[in-house]
Amino acid sequence: MSKPPHTRAAGTLTLPRRAAASRNAPRNTARQDSKPADGSERLAKRVAALQQCSRGDAERYIEGGWVAVDGKTVEEPGFRVAPQQAVALLPGARLEPAQPVTILLHKPAGLYANDEPGSARDLILPENLMPGDRSGLRFLKRMLNGLKLATPLERAASGLLVYTQEYPVMRKLVEDARHVEHEYIAEVAGALGEGDLARLQRGLAWQGRPATPMKVSWQNETHLRFALKTPAPGFIEYVCDTAGLRLLALRRIRIGRLPMAGLAPGLWRYRLGYERF
Repeated sequence: MSKPPHTRAAGTLTLPRRAAASRNAPRNTARQDSKPADGSERLAKRVAALQQCSRGDAERYIEGGWVAVDGKTVEEPGFRVAPQQAVALLPGARLEPAQPVTILLHKPAGLYANDEPGSARDLILPENLMPGDRSGLRFLKRMLNGLKLATPLERAASGLLVYTQEYPVMRKLVEDARHVEHEYIAEVAGALGEGDLARLQRGLAWQGRPATPMKVSWQNETHLRFALKTPAPGFIEYVCDTAGLRLLALRRIRIGRLPMAGLAPGLWRYRLGYERF
């Protein structure tokens, strides 16, 4: 006599044999609990043992740039160190909270101004710090964490960019942008007709934005100076086109109260504590 077909209760789930077996098998925790075969360990663990401090304090020492491995500074708490490697705290090491920074950068023409790799942000390296920077800050990798561009600029333009980790600075330059004056020097070809300069000073409506007054003056025969409240990228070129001028080059030289003075193309500096936009 044939066997009745196998049935299963409604609502039950049939697991594949392998999955079911693995589900019931005891977990093997030996691998995750044991050290790697080479005996290496996380740098934070080694520092905590050497300094008799917590892992959290050890990580702060490391991220603060105060720990050297075989004589070279290492800023990653997860860096693996072998038993024979020498780990030491640098002279003057101290536990201090990470202070957010704001960076002023002179973007060369031709680089994108955004937060992506391959943009002007890649210039923020220790070797590109402006000589004579007076901040007294040591460059740390954590200074790049959460560092955001607050002041967009056209790719073809050069001049001052602001990158910041500080919320008050971001709020001032982005949320209150309509109150922050930017200054530009535009190299142009062509001539203005009678009354054109006064018309430009009254402002132009653009892309749904109402006309707002701006300061426009000749710096010399080929360069116009613009001072206006946070223009959108492309606006100054539009103004020049409207006036019958051809924009040849554009450079931003001031944002709020902070000028670009002293910053060569490709270099950057820290905003000093007393400086305000």
